Amino acid sequence: MNYYIIIPAHNEEAFLTKTLTSVLQQSLLPKKVIIVNDNSTDKTENIINEFLESSPVFQKLNTTSSTIHMPGSKVIKAFNKGLALLDDQYDFIVKLDADVILPDNYFERIAYIFKGSPKVGIAGGFIYEADSDGNWQLNHPMNKEHVRGAFKAYSKACFKAIGGLKNAMGWDTVDELLAQYKDFEIYTDTSLHAQHLRPTGHSYNKNAKLLQGKAMYTMRYGFWITFIASVKMALNRKKWIVFVSNFEGYYTARKEGAPFLVTKKQGKFIRNLRWKNMKKKLL
Repeated sequence: MNYYIIIPAHNEEAFLTKTLTSVLQQSLLPKKVIIVNDNSTDKTENIINEFLESSPVFQKLNTTSSTIHMPGSKVIKAFNKGLALLDDQYDFIVKLDADVILPDNYFERIAYIFKGSPKVGIAGGFIYEADSDGNWQLNHPMNKEHVRGAFKAYSKACFKAIGGLKNAMGWDTVDELLAQYKDFEIYTDTSLHAQHLRPTGHSYNKNAKLLQGKAMYTMRYGFWITFIASVKMALNRKKWIVFVSNFEGYYTARKEGAPFLVTKKQGKFIRNLRWKNMKKKLL
């Protein structure tokens, strides 16, 4: 199967070499890798240039955007700029972070999943992060059926059906919800262990704490699903401020009339799906 990778990169000199090396070592190589150098001020571009010389699969795109790292905006803008350089001659497409080391068989396995199960629209493995002792530990949301945004692979049919990626916080949740709305399945492979070199959210701007609640509003979760999801997040992170921040973000978005990411019909489907999944976990 043919696949493309798009890697948004902003000041990634500490990690990019390891990420690109792991891409080059794949047992199933990509047809093209677009590295979007997004306003980097360190040696990111020098590293990209070295890899351009090492393999023709790599292509660089320099772009300038905000220096503020906000989840769901900067990275998806960069991704979409890279997407504009690609044609439709692929079987699946990948959004990959510039601070991830993939196992050598990662995309061979992803291709096997898509080829063997046409109903699968989004696939991926699991993220591991190093603890204080240097041991790699699973770092995954409570929902094990969720594919982390750091390495999401989409079948072409699914990617087209959901209209690509939303330029907003929550893009890596709404994509899966819309995929299921379009009758695609999400597949997570527990055998695929990727190493995430930077702790999740480490470089985000401090204002990002309100964006989770805003995302819940724009995905039309409604009050009670937002309430339950926020309680679970706060308990999981052992920080009550998470709950407070979520609701501050939710009501700020509501007051400001933030545009929804989904239609009313899609919102109804999403709420029914959320309730169904919550009830299933209680049984």
